[in-house]
Order: sequence, then structure tokens, then C-alpha cells
Amino acid sequence: MRPKNVVILGSTGSIGINTLKVIERLPDKFNVVGLTAYNNFRLLERQIRKYSPSHVAVSAKGVSYLKRHVSTLRTRILNVEEGLERIVTLKSVDIVVIAMRGSAALNPFLSAVRAGKTIAPANKEALVMAGDIIIKEARRYQAKIIPIDSEQSAIFQCLEGRKRIDLRKIILTASGGVLLNVSKSRFDCLTVRQILNHPRWKMGKKITVDSATLMNKGFEIIEAKVLFRLSMDQIQVVIHPEAIIHSMAEFNDGSIIAQLSVTDMRLPIQYALTYPERLGPGLRSVNFIELGQFHFMKPDVNKFPSLALAIYAGRCGGTLPSVLNAADEVAVEAFLNHRIKFSDIYRIAERVVYRHKAVKDPLLRQIWQADQWARRETEQLILQ
Repeated sequence: MRPKNVVILGSTGSIGINTLKVIERLPDKFNVVGLTAYNNFRLLERQIRKYSPSHVAVSAKGVSYLKRHVSTLRTRILNVEEGLERIVTLKSVDIVVIAMRGSAALNPFLSAVRAGKTIAPANKEALVMAGDIIIKEARRYQAKIIPIDSEQSAIFQCLEGRKRIDLRKIILTASGGVLLNVSKSRFDCLTVRQILNHPRWKMGKKITVDSATLMNKGFEIIEAKVLFRLSMDQIQVVIHPEAIIHSMAEFNDGSIIAQLSVTDMRLPIQYALTYPERLGPGLRSVNFIELGQFHFMKPDVNKFPSLALAIYAGRCGGTLPSVLNAADEVAVEAFLNHRIKFSDIYRIAERVVYRHKAVKDPLLRQIWQADQWARRETEQLILQ
């Protein structure tokens, strides 16, 4: 069997780097044919030299840099603004790993789906914004979606080969993030650097902040609703600080199936790439004796109201999840740039969500209009 050809959107971020580590361990299984980044073009240059992709996409500044430092005879260098959709639809591509963050992943995600590719998304935003459209198009074009996000990968594995009619609910676990044992009154006393110091996972800045607010878990609820065709009432969240149980599925007879592993994103990445095979990951196993015990607790929505706000948006549906996502993106960026306080992220996002008049069954055009409206509203509130 020939190696599978892989494209990685966002190859210089945490998920992209770990995906390349997985591929490097399995050189007979995969070829890297496409890599994309935005501004980290020096790391992209090193990746090009190591993996020799036929196509890359990067910002305009990066295009100019790479054309001076990389042979264009072997690698075609495209501008990221129009190059993503072109790369994911290459006829030779088998798997598209969506490791880039933010709403910018939506269009290439849809392009990959319509090209009938296998898509391995670590990006939540595209499914939060337009999940119903993506799933509908995936059925139409026979595209396969195998999630990389650890919780969604866990549920995918728990449900594999089982009748959906037998499922009662799913249980998404959350580590609780950096603020689990911090009083809410102290939230605004913490620095950006302290907020970014996640106790379990090494992630990008935006998702780490979302983990601190539990907005990330709220987005995962919306994502799971779409991916696994569930109602909001079939999704429960449990705080599990050890982050060894990555999520669970409960069936009608009361049986619960859980997926457990060490806290390392290379495991769900490898599962998505090699599915349905299970190959040795080169990582240690869970040592239950050393671990000793597991802890579980109910999430405190008074302390972390972003979780409740995301659940509200998920229940309302339509364009509201897109509005929440856009407001959160802009507000988190403002926090990272020291423009607002940590608690302002929720306060601003809530105001934008409740100002929006949602469209129930939106077209893609209406989803983007809602996204742009929310960004303008959020920026105005930041300036006040």
C-alpha cells in the first residue's frame, strides 16, 4: 500500500509540529505534500527543507522570504490568502490536517470536504461556526472527518462500531485549566503569562486562554453536538484534573466506555492519521499505580460563566455560535495584547451574543455576515 499524502494547515503551531513528529516516526506510511503557516516562515523554511512538500502557503511577507531561501523547483510557494483551498484540493492529497486556529479554517475545511478528502480537524471554530453545513457536505461528497481534538477523538473511539440508538449521552472531560483552584476574585490579578501556564497541555495562546475561561469546553460541546448528531441534553461536562480520561460515552444499559491515555496530543493525531489501524506510538503508557486516584467535579458556571454562555449559543444554534466564536476571538486577542482584563473576555462576549438577532438556518454567506458583525461589535466594546 502506498504512503498516504498529507497536508497540514498550520504546520508551525503545536498541533502541526506534533503531526510532523508522528509522520516522522512512520515514514513508510505518510508523505508530506503540503504545509502552511502564516507568519512563522523561518520555521516553515526548516520544515520545507526536512519534509520537501510540493506545495506551501504562507503570508505575503513569507512568500518573499521563502522564494529567496527555498528552491522553487521542488516546492511551489503560494500566498496563504488564496493558497489554502488550492492545496487541500490537490488530486494527490489523501488527508488534510487542520491544525490552524480560528475562523480562517472554515473555507479550506469546506473545500477539503467537497474534494472528498479525509479531514483530521484540531480546529473547533469551523465546526462551531458552520458545523451543520460541513456535516451535510461531508455526507454529500463522502468525505471522512476524524477529529484530532483529544475529547472528540475519545468520543469517536468510544462510539466506533456501536449503534447510535444505544447511546444515552457523552461525558466530555475538562482538566479545569490554570484557574481551577484560583478564586474568581483573583482572576484579574493574574498576568497573561500566568494564564498561559496550563498545568496539563502545551497549546497555542488562544486555546490556552479559552481553557482558562472554559469557553474551550463550551465550544467542544457545540462541536460534539454536530460531529456525533447529539442534542445538547446528551452532552455532559465533568472536571477531571488528571486529564487521563479524555472523554466517555454512556449507553442505555448504564454501561460507560471511556478512552484513557497519557496526556500527549500525538496519540489522537496518530489515531486520526492511521485510522482504523492502531500502531505503537513510541510513548509511555498510563501508570495507574503511580497515578493513584482520579478526581471528578461539577464545573462551576458561576466561576466560569463562559461555559454557560457557549451552552446557550449551542442551544439557540443558527448564527449565534458564529457570533460567540468571533466575539471570543477578538476579545481573547485583546486580552493577550493587554488591552482588556481577563474577566472582560466573558463580559464583552456576553454583550455581543445578546445583541445579536440570530438567523435560524443560515446560509454560509449569513454565517460570515454574523461573524463580521460580531467582530465589529466586539471591537467597539473593547474601545469603550
